Amino acid sequence: MNTNSTTQSLDIAVLPGDGIGPEVMRVTLELLKAVHSVCGGPTLHCTTYDAGAQFFARSGVALPEATLEACDRSHAMLFGAMGWPDIRNVDGTEIIPQLELRMAFSLYAGVRPIRCFPGLPAVLADERARGIDFVLIREQTEGLFYARGRGRVETDIAGIETEVYDTMQITRAGTARVSEFSFRLAERRKARRSAAGLPSLVTCVDKANVFTSMAFFRKVFDEVAARHPGIESNNSYVDAMALTMVKKPWDLDVMVMENMFGDILSDLGAGLIGGLGMAPSGDIGDKHGLFQPVHGTAPDIAGQGKANPCAMFLSAAMMLDWLADRHNEPRLEIGARVIEKAIEIALTSGSVVPMDYGGSSGTAALTSAVMGVLPEALRRVE
Repeated sequence: MNTNSTTQSLDIAVLPGDGIGPEVMRVTLELLKAVHSVCGGPTLHCTTYDAGAQFFARSGVALPEATLEACDRSHAMLFGAMGWPDIRNVDGTEIIPQLELRMAFSLYAGVRPIRCFPGLPAVLADERARGIDFVLIREQTEGLFYARGRGRVETDIAGIETEVYDTMQITRAGTARVSEFSFRLAERRKARRSAAGLPSLVTCVDKANVFTSMAFFRKVFDEVAARHPGIESNNSYVDAMALTMVKKPWDLDVMVMENMFGDILSDLGAGLIGGLGMAPSGDIGDKHGLFQPVHGTAPDIAGQGKANPCAMFLSAAMMLDWLADRHNEPRLEIGARVIEKAIEIALTSGSVVPMDYGGSSGTAALTSAVMGVLPEALRRVE
């Protein structure tokens, strides 16, 4: 592999957010600096910007225009967690700037890797569960989430609210592009799957037996699948997939689905590997990428140093992978592998166990353990 870097620096828009967001972001930025020191590659210029529920409570604005413009100019966005239970819009919904960013930059592919890390307590008794390694893809600009801000409230002659309608949107263009994304991802995972003796497979998850919109989603998916004969494809109703994810998740590879289904099943996937503390994500568009842990702001432990930063670390690794591909920077890809390997080494050492996995290791201890084995992780990766 040619590991010479040609890009001098990349600008990263950092949005720490609310609750434990700033806590896990702070140590992740420290980790990225340490990874650069051992792996080289372009310098990441990380600049922090305001956004989130608590900023909204102070300013009346959840996502300032200056922050949106900075995100547009950046090479990537690194996002902590946003939202707060007691801070809401007038319609009762939470302040969720990440949804605005998805729509503003057409971040249509929500990439949710679900991987079982060695060294952590198993959730499923079957030994095959140690091999859980699949990716859930949410279409993020349509589906039921399209209705956010567009809900219709009906009232009777006395002005009493009687009915509310949220409309799902499924388009050919939206379904086709997220399906194409899913098959391209399956192609990149093909060698890894083959080495494990597993076929490459993309599964369309829908409710095509009930809803016209979902039957259309499946139809467009099948049309895209026909253009990728080298990758197997199949279909599953969302309720059947929930059962499959619990009964035999080791058979899954890449799954693509509507927004709301993906929101629900991605948390089920995190449950299969022990919790949201090990669940990263990327929101990907044709020009922009945003990377964030799947977990929320965790108000119950905010400010206590208890948060597991590994999901944030793994989200940063996803960012490095994406930047490496876009800018032809192999040192960034090595950095991504080093972060993953360092987490593996730290967890399998037995010296640290996250609190959300029944251990006593908080944010500082986990960060120290991961950063302490970066040189060893690099030797194993190269």
